Amino acid sequence: MARTKNKLTAVAVKKAPPGILQDGGGLMLHKAEASGRWVYRYSIAGRRRDMGLGTLADVSLSDARKARDRWASVLASGKDPISERERERQEVAAELGKDDPLFEDWAMVVFEARKSQLRGEGKRGMWLSPLQNHIFPKIGKRRISTLHQADIADALRPIWRKKFDTAEKALQRTHIIFRHAKLAGLDVDPFVVEAAKHILGEVRQPKRHLPSTPWQKIPELYTALAGDSAGRLCLRWLILTAVRGESGRGARFSEIDGDVWTVPGERMKGAEGRLEDFRVPLSAAALELLEEIKARKTGDLMFCSYRTNFISEVSLLKVLNGMGEVGRPHGFRSSFRSWVQDNEAASYEVAETALAHKVGNKIERTYARSDLLEPRRVLMNAWGQFVTGAAAQNVLPLRRGGH
Repeated sequence: MARTKNKLTAVAVKKAPPGILQDGGGLMLHKAEASGRWVYRYSIAGRRRDMGLGTLADVSLSDARKARDRWASVLASGKDPISERERERQEVAAELGKDDPLFEDWAMVVFEARKSQLRGEGKRGMWLSPLQNHIFPKIGKRRISTLHQADIADALRPIWRKKFDTAEKALQRTHIIFRHAKLAGLDVDPFVVEAAKHILGEVRQPKRHLPSTPWQKIPELYTALAGDSAGRLCLRWLILTAVRGESGRGARFSEIDGDVWTVPGERMKGAEGRLEDFRVPLSAAALELLEEIKARKTGDLMFCSYRTNFISEVSLLKVLNGMGEVGRPHGFRSSFRSWVQDNEAASYEVAETALAHKVGNKIERTYARSDLLEPRRVLMNAWGQFVTGAAAQNVLPLRRGGH
């Protein structure tokens, strides 16, 4: 009988190239050039979930297996491991709440409770960064129950108008920390954070749109991006698939099954705290490009960087800047959306779903669960034909006086 668990060895883990290593029993290692992340994959109520178990640097193969077996036992009892872990963390937080913790300490408790819902467990999004840089140095060592709105306002005042986006993130996360503390029974009032914002005053931010290439010029840009460098191939992939930057830059061959590419939830922008997998129908043009990408395949990553896990956004910007193109990679999504709208290429629901946007309110989405894959397949094929010029080639010019 074939072994279904403990397939890996410590030596194999160390020597393996970047990619996804399967140990069996749901345990896998997402390995990069100089790092890795353990994941326990399981299914409950017909839904697949990925539970982060820590990084390769912090968690050994043996410890990862112990964690897998523990959570597999929880799953076997009928409980959701991720929900159960959250409950345990809440209990720890409640125990700490019997005292009056330092603001910084409580912030770490909240981060640990929330990080499973964040991209890369909070590291990619740098959830703690605004707090560590601007809040902790001023009030991090204060007891959370002693903090007044004036204390929070004083901490953020130096950057409130100069770095408003950062200050606003710091304030929002401070409010989350206070709300969490209130729910845990600490003697705090989240209103002090709202009051701090009132003290700091309103900041009118000019509306900024990310530069995007006009959709009419996309075919010209796509042709100009010809070449087999990782940057040029990745930019063409982003154009044809209309996905977000991190979703595309981190693409793996193992995520593609036929003409459907499934982007893991960990590389998707979360909605309502959930990180869900997203299926992308690959057009004929995208499949043709995929064959070009396979020609330079060195591992599972489609766009591999020798310095990092996968190609960086900076690498893509260097290509565009070198061409004198002002549009940005994320702007390709705006180009696609404008093309759909101006050409009435699809319904609103299909177009928004193609961009992985949520359509309708929470109750409506509870009943309308389809990801509209088939109508999106038609749309993406039409987009691919436009981008590559195939649509124009298929149009026969009318003779004078013809019908």
